Amino acid sequence: MNILGIETSCDETAAAVVKDGTSILASVVSSQVEVHHRYGGVVPELASRKHIEAIIPVVDEALGKAGLRLTEIDAIAVTQGPGLVGALLVGFSYAKSSAYALGIPWIGVNHIEGHINSVFLEDDPPAFPFVALLASGGHTSIYHVTDHITLELMGQTRDDAAGEAFDKVAKMLDLGYPGGGIIDRLSNQGDPTRIKFPRSYLGKTSFDFSFSGIKTAVNRYATTHRNQIQEQIPDIAAGFQEAIMDVLTHKVIHAAAVKGCDRIALVGGVAANSRLREKLRTDAGLRGMSVHIPSIHLCGDNAAMIAAVGYHYLVAGIEADLGDDAFSKVK
Repeated sequence: MNILGIETSCDETAAAVVKDGTSILASVVSSQVEVHHRYGGVVPELASRKHIEAIIPVVDEALGKAGLRLTEIDAIAVTQGPGLVGALLVGFSYAKSSAYALGIPWIGVNHIEGHINSVFLEDDPPAFPFVALLASGGHTSIYHVTDHITLELMGQTRDDAAGEAFDKVAKMLDLGYPGGGIIDRLSNQGDPTRIKFPRSYLGKTSFDFSFSGIKTAVNRYATTHRNQIQEQIPDIAAGFQEAIMDVLTHKVIHAAAVKGCDRIALVGGVAANSRLREKLRTDAGLRGMSVHIPSIHLCGDNAAMIAAVGYHYLVAGIEADLGDDAFSKVK
């Protein structure tokens, strides 16, 4: 089954063709980073307009790379939510109308399920059940995953997502956007022990997260050390990053231990962070746990993961209806 996947939940217009839920025939992502860079974050109205401009060229490019015509697609899977509703509606409307015109099935996919299923596009996916840490610009959550489309939410952020905290700290330090990659690179030049930032565990048995306090701590430090700030930027970045990583790794390992599970998946845009990948593998390995992380190009928003989830829904006989609509928040 060749499924066309479409993803427009935030600031990437993406299309992919995936065969039988695991084999990527083509994956194309059109980024809007340059558009939003000057604002230090995503501007929803601009994102929606750029999706309208890009959706047809991106789909055509994906089909071309896959060597298929649109009429040779068996089904369409599209991100239904959560995300920026204006952005979502561009992809959702395109997928719905295309499926209707072609007379083929289609399915609206939860963006979170897409990220979790990204590990199944790799050669060594985890066996079920496993515990997944989703860390991105919009989400930081822990799930117990028992099959491709069945997730139990164990904990989530009470304020900022981890990726959001990276972007906001980068903005307050005038480092640029997106902040995750910038802080990751700067951290390699700094000492994570030189400046100690607080870790918010909300109680070490809690699976929830809170990253608003560390943003305040970084801002306070930058304000009180204004004269030395430039030479201390690498140390600030390293100290901030290490505080975030300590909390993320502790909580997902604790969640896996509570579930009696020795398999962990790390997914989402923050999963591209080199320190998080290293630390989680090391810390989980000491507990006898295996860690499964998708390749860098599958960590960020992409349509291959959406097509992968869509396959499992369609195999289960679940299809979308023309009356279905996009949603901006987690259901």
